[in-house]
Amino acid sequence: MNEKKVMLSGIQPSGDLHLGNYLGAIKNWAARAEEFDCYYFMADMHTITVRQTPADLRRRTLEQLAQYIACGLDPEQNTLFIQSHVPQHAELGWVLNCYTMFGELSRMTQFKDKSAKHKDNINGGLFTYPALMAADILLYQPDFVPVGEDQKQHVELTRNIVQRFNGIYGDVFKMPEPYIPKAGARVMGLTTPDSKMSKSIPEGCVFLMEKPEDIQRKFKRAVTDSDTENPIRYDPANKPGVANLMNIYSAVTGKSFEAIESEFAGQGYGKFKPAVGDAVVETLRPIREEAARILADKAYLESVYKASAEKASYVAGKTLRKVYKKIGFVSR
Repeated sequence: MNEKKVMLSGIQPSGDLHLGNYLGAIKNWAARAEEFDCYYFMADMHTITVRQTPADLRRRTLEQLAQYIACGLDPEQNTLFIQSHVPQHAELGWVLNCYTMFGELSRMTQFKDKSAKHKDNINGGLFTYPALMAADILLYQPDFVPVGEDQKQHVELTRNIVQRFNGIYGDVFKMPEPYIPKAGARVMGLTTPDSKMSKSIPEGCVFLMEKPEDIQRKFKRAVTDSDTENPIRYDPANKPGVANLMNIYSAVTGKSFEAIESEFAGQGYGKFKPAVGDAVVETLRPIREEAARILADKAYLESVYKASAEKASYVAGKTLRKVYKKIGFVSR
């Protein structure tokens, strides 16, 4: 039997997961376990480049893990771990700092963006975190790294580091390929249908753990338009708010735009918006309930992240030992 190819992705526990995250990405992740050996980690070490409230960071890290499991990422099939529980990340991160050029780090757009937003805390970690990100990836010798547009630059830098390191020491790291995931639904903000749903605009963002009545209220207030002639039709250019609601309704019910148009023919937004809200509530209900159940079972959650960290450490340790030997460190 052929060994599965390895895929790895890290997500910062810097905010609560929302409907856009779920329909756009997470929903498709569960199916990947059939094809790939998947590693997903909570990137808590990356989160601290910006000041965090410690209790919130702990809570969000565990909530995110529970939500992933509730969304269908089976811990028996996926390695779900917390980055700071695998010390090899920090160790290889330091080594790769020494093989990453100052000029390369200076050109990273996220450094420029975050420096502008956090002028009072432009720390060394904010500048050098791409070397840690390269370590996150290379420890597991993955074939693929799923990336959005905003992360492509990091994979390119990682590939440069691989080329440089392998050029000096031989074939140490596997060259990772960026993996553009199968596009899920592109979910826009309920109050800003011209931009993606974002936790930074909470009134237009539906969170996975939100109460049903709050979800409904947000959908009832969703931006539409004043069209009374033929209100429910798919026309993104002229009716972005309605197109977004139809997109969401289609993603959670599986109905085509034509079927949605005929279902609501002759009806106004007063019927349509609550119907979309209901469909979303019912889609998220089992996820919310299961995540709450998992969070209440602290022993189970702990067993998941401890077993996953053990597996991740074993794999990461093999890579790190090879690196240490190549660069001339005395073996332990």
